[in-house]
Amino acid sequence: MAETVDDLTIEYTEDGQITVKELDKEVLTKGAWATLVFRYQDWDRNKQEYGPDKYSIRRYQKRNGTYTQRSKFNISSKDQATKLIAILNKWMDEE
Repeated sequence: MAETVDDLTIEYTEDGQITVKELDKEVLTKGAWATLVFRYQDWDRNKQEYGPDKYSIRRYQKRNGTYTQRSKFNISSKDQATKLIAILNKWMDEE
């Protein structure tokens, strides 16, 4: 369990193999509710290598001194990320 935002990670190890490798993270908000964006890769057991970059937006709630994940949205490809960026830029330009 993570006690600080800096301790939060998406990295996951199974049987000594890092199956979800965190490449980078950015903190969008801190406090009782924290929002982070992660860049990561999944381990492909068949190819024995890491796959393409993926992205995840995750929300955590701090209770009793530790952060617990409450929600997540995974962006599965660069194409999907590019489309999301274009939509957000369009909406921001409309304001």
